[in-house]
Amino acid sequence: MLTGSCLCGAVRYEIHGELGPAFFCHCIRCRKASGTAFASNAVVAEADFTVTAGEELLRTYTADTGLSRRFCGQCGSPLTSSRPGLPQVRVRLGTLDTPVVRGPQAHIFTAYKADWFDILDDRVQYPERPPA
Repeated sequence: MLTGSCLCGAVRYEIHGELGPAFFCHCIRCRKASGTAFASNAVVAEADFTVTAGEELLRTYTADTGLSRRFCGQCGSPLTSSRPGLPQVRVRLGTLDTPVVRGPQAHIFTAYKADWFDILDDRVQYPERPPA
C-alpha cells in the first residue's frame, strides 16, 4: 500500500495496488496546472485509489477536453487527474508520502516543453502522447 497527502495534510489518500506507468508530462496544461516545467504523474487503477481524509476539501477543475484535475481547496496542492470513461487516475508523484523506488520512465508531450527547460536525462521522449 502507498499513501499520500496534500501540502497541508488535510487531504490524504491510499493506493492499494501497483503504480502503473509513470511519466513527466510537458503539455501546456500540465505546466499551467503545476506552475513548473512538467508534471510528474503515475497511472493508478481507479479502484485502487481511495481518499481517506479531507474528501470535502477536494475541488475539481474540468477542462474543455474533459480532463478533470482534483486539488486541495485549502492549500491548492494538485493531487490527481482523470478522464471520463477511463478506469484510472493519474496521481501526482510529488504527493506520495511512501517512498517510490521506480520513478517516471518517459517524458511525454515534449513538443510543448518549456523553452527554458532542457531535458538532460536518457529517458525516452515522446513529442505527443506515447503509443498505446
